[in-house]
Amino acid sequence: MRSTPPGGEAQRYTVVVRGLVLWCSIGIRRVERERPQRVRISVELTATDDASQPGEDRRRVINYEKVVAAIRQIAASGHIDLCEGFAARICDACFADPRVGHIRVEVDKIDIFADAEAVGAVIERDRPD
Repeated sequence: MRSTPPGGEAQRYTVVVRGLVLWCSIGIRRVERERPQRVRISVELTATDDASQPGEDRRRVINYEKVVAAIRQIAASGHIDLCEGFAARICDACFADPRVGHIRVEVDKIDIFADAEAVGAVIERDRPD
């Protein structure tokens, strides 16, 4: 639960990565196992209360470059059966940063159906205790 500072509203600090498109071996169908496909990943990382509002202090920010690097590494690490599994691995990687209190990850396969923008999964997690 977020506390409200005296005389003000509760503050949130969120870092986003939106629409990162990568080639990935993902899916359970044979054709998906035979060739990589495009996936679009979006991540929202909300800081813990202690880490909120880093201002201009670069040492206190959640580094989105590290987040993107982790996502790229997961995508390149080998075949992934499900979007849910990819999203869960992204969550685990992001929780390595102790400043991350909540994560929302979307993984979309964008070339599956000609008449749909994308199919995929969304996972939200709070920092494990």
